[in-house]
Amino acid sequence: MEKLMKPAEYAKELGISRQAVYAKIKRGILTAKNVEGKLYIVVDNTQEENITPTKQNNTPNSKVSTDTKAVEPKDYKRLLEAKDETIKVLKGTVKDLKKSNKQISTTLRGEIDLLKEAFFEMRTLYAKQLEYKQSEETIDVVSENTVTWIGLKKFLKKQNIHKEKQQQKVIKRLKKAYKNGDIRLTKIEGKLKLDLNQTYEDILD
Repeated sequence: MEKLMKPAEYAKELGISRQAVYAKIKRGILTAKNVEGKLYIVVDNTQEENITPTKQNNTPNSKVSTDTKAVEPKDYKRLLEAKDETIKVLKGTVKDLKKSNKQISTTLRGEIDLLKEAFFEMRTLYAKQLEYKQSEETIDVVSENTVTWIGLKKFLKKQNIHKEKQQQKVIKRLKKAYKNGDIRLTKIEGKLKLDLNQTYEDILD
């Protein structure tokens, strides 16, 4: 007749760990049954005899010493086998843990390498953008520095125009050119300025 035992009870009877019991189930050494969502060990009469120590008859006529001597070697051998099974399970658990730790370490190293590569790419892109921005600013500064603005008096002097009547004529033409949008002329602080690097032959003629 079959008997159902909880894994904890079975382990306690044999003096082994529950992990060893589950290992026996996994290897097919023990038969297990799922009853209403709970796992039970199926123990037949022969297994129960091996698990449960032989009960002694308490009657005066029973020979306790003889029965004990017959049971003790079997129990001792069974306990050694159970301990060996527990040690084997523990070794397997340690091996699995080492393997898991190695896989985690490998994964972490891979993630760190990816982060390093991403950081390097971002830094390179940022450096290029910064370099491009600085080059644009340099171009703007150079273009602004190439324009040298001078006042009317300096311009007239540079053109050797000294007569007042001729000066007034030139100034009038320059003001008209400025109103018409001539880019060679500008106003700085309300005063008319001329680009020194430009020619004004069309106005001076």
